[in-house]
Amino acid sequence: MGWDSATVTGHGFRATARTFLHERLGFSPDAIEAQLGHRVPNRLGGAYNRTQHLEERTGMMQAWADYLDGLK
Repeated sequence: MGWDSATVTGHGFRATARTFLHERLGFSPDAIEAQLGHRVPNRLGGAYNRTQHLEERTGMMQAWADYLDGLK
């Protein structure tokens, strides 16, 4: 995108998305963290459970895409 690592980081984009998804678009922190999470909460089976908050996450990702399209 043309930015260097001193200007913006991947973690910075994650933090921005987390803030906007909750404060501007009104999604629950649990669904946001399930979508953006770095870690699996438990070692036994958690790595294979990709369905937590799936319906909300699907709508959230569409709302995020719509939001970004609106910025163009």
